[in-house]
Amino acid sequence: MTIGATVIGTGLNAEGSYIEKAINYLKEFTELPLYSPKDLVDAMQNTDCYTELSSALKICMINMSKISNDLRLMASGPRAGLNEINLSPCQRGSSLIPGKVNPVMPELINQVAFQVMGNDQTISLASEAGQFELNVMGPVITFNLLQSLKIINGALESFNDLCLKKISANRVRMKEYVESNVGIVSAIIPYIGYEKAAKLAKKAVESGENVRELCLKHTTFTKEELDIIFNEYEMTTIGIAGLDKIEKKDIEK
Repeated sequence: MTIGATVIGTGLNAEGSYIEKAINYLKEFTELPLYSPKDLVDAMQNTDCYTELSSALKICMINMSKISNDLRLMASGPRAGLNEINLSPCQRGSSLIPGKVNPVMPELINQVAFQVMGNDQTISLASEAGQFELNVMGPVITFNLLQSLKIINGALESFNDLCLKKISANRVRMKEYVESNVGIVSAIIPYIGYEKAAKLAKKAVESGENVRELCLKHTTFTKEELDIIFNEYEMTTIGIAGLDKIEKKDIEK
């Protein structure tokens, strides 16, 4: 924000060197690359630069909160949840259930995100409340913006050290999910066509067998070919796994 006592940004009532000296002092004191706005009158009237920063912080934390929600679901279990990943325990767990690991770091990110969203709303209202050549709502804008920056910085540092760096994957469980998922039948559509793949999917649902087993029984795919087609990494990247390596097949042996 502009420095006061210069009549709505005109510089009136201050020496010509005042702005330069003030900026140099603040740069030295804060060790930040500060500079004077090109249009001081606009800087007094409008606080859009602060709403822009606050909005960027809000969007960042919305995304972080969504990521945290995903991690909480992926770590749910181990019996009745997904149990795809392990989150490192940061405390003794539930006061009611011994051994339970609560996802406290993702929950921290959720709560910080909510606070930052609320701060952004306050900053937006304060910025809009300016009248004519002056916006007197600077204190509440500054308070909320500094709070958002402070809590984001602390939360992300803790989240990185106590959660992200310590996540491990339950590879056996995730492999079971992939192999038992009827949806992977889509990977063989380019080789046998949609209708034949749909028949295999229906058999998988009715019999409880997985798609790979049914392919070995009812198609001429070899085990090696199926290893290429149903490769977990290849199925989650752009393109069709091994499409140029495997000939099209008939559904029946």
